[in-house]
Amino acid sequence: MASGLKSSTLELLKRFNRAFPQFYEQFVSSEIQLQNLRLAYRLYKSRRAVIELKPEGSKSALHFAYRNQSFLLSDIFGVLAAYGLTIHGLSLYGQMKSPMLVFIKLLVSRGSKALSEKTSENVCRAIREALAGRFEVEEMLAVEFNLDVSLEQVQTEFYVDPVFHLPALVIEADNQPGLFYKAMYAIWQEDLLVVNANLLVWRGRTRLILYLLGPNESLIPEYLGHKIAEGVRQRLLSK
Repeated sequence: MASGLKSSTLELLKRFNRAFPQFYEQFVSSEIQLQNLRLAYRLYKSRRAVIELKPEGSKSALHFAYRNQSFLLSDIFGVLAAYGLTIHGLSLYGQMKSPMLVFIKLLVSRGSKALSEKTSENVCRAIREALAGRFEVEEMLAVEFNLDVSLEQVQTEFYVDPVFHLPALVIEADNQPGLFYKAMYAIWQEDLLVVNANLLVWRGRTRLILYLLGPNESLIPEYLGHKIAEGVRQRLLSK
């Protein structure tokens, strides 16, 4: 827990953290915990999604905070794909208790460079419009990709993480156009809620580890998890 904070802030942070999975306070830095608390306050004050893109070295950092819903990641990654952005890093922390907020940071670039101010504004606007149902993600993506083309070399695996004590789904595939959008679209189709995520891109392969809640924000029994993993794999492989 962060030191040097006022006791009232520390107490507020402790209450805020109780809505996250058990591992959150132990494994997530105090700096990120405080950043998420500030984002939650901005969300509370504005009553609308917090969406901002800022330069971070040679890349741009997208910060997002909103109430977690199964379609969110599909919309966000769809917009990023539509704008031809490369994803370099992903961190996601979702609550498991009311108000079920989710906090996402994505490192992105275009042409190996940080996004221009104008592009950043357009991406943020498109994400907001997509969440409001006024931006047809699939329609814009169809200009860039043939969405009927299936992914190749896809592997999926389900397990219950012994450290985080959460159901986890691993999706691994060759780096391909639209990969992230198609993976998140498959998650949405299975009505799954992502509460934590890790990303590894290495030697032409992408490995996503998604920690999940099932339909109606329930824990996923192992027998069902294996069926979900196979269902996601078939969705990604099918034309």
